[in-house]
Amino acid sequence: MGIDGEIGPRLRSERESRGLSQRELARRLGLSPSLISQIEKGQSRPSVSTLYAMVNELGLSLDELLLRAPDARPDTGAPARPPVPGPVRRPDDRAVIVLESGVRWERIADGSGAHVDFLYVIYEVGGASSEDGAMMRHAGREYGYVISGRLAVQIAFDTHELGPGDGISFDSTMPHRLSNIGDEPVHAIWFVLGRAG
Repeated sequence: MGIDGEIGPRLRSERESRGLSQRELARRLGLSPSLISQIEKGQSRPSVSTLYAMVNELGLSLDELLLRAPDARPDTGAPARPPVPGPVRRPDDRAVIVLESGVRWERIADGSGAHVDFLYVIYEVGGASSEDGAMMRHAGREYGYVISGRLAVQIAFDTHELGPGDGISFDSTMPHRLSNIGDEPVHAIWFVLGRAG
């Protein structure tokens, strides 16, 4: 499902359940109240860093947010077939978030309650986790594996270029930014452990 579906209203519900106004959440995150409103109404897609900041501030894991999302395929708009009970997650059963600046996340498997994000990620040409010059940080440790394309991973002052078959792991509390530096989409597997702190 896309961010313009149920995720915006779910973020609003979580914010309201914690007694936070849009203005207060925006203040805590250094964002404008109008951006929070647009995201909650599904009128704007957040960047990776904005979505991470929102779920962290609300005390959620990305998996908790996605687990509550109804299944629908953003490319067709058609409902997905019912999820298979048990440990298997089929490609057309995955919850999907399409983020600002050409980034797409698909939840590969459920990890509810484990503070684990296990994602199939796509960075379109020019796609990045945050705006140029802006970096993100959050609790946890990240592990990534690039299937295709060229991905730059900036961690603090060092930039690492990854290609097909390359893997990386780093402490997510270090400022970081991921971006597609090639002329084809980047497809990768990403695993974030302990992001909720």
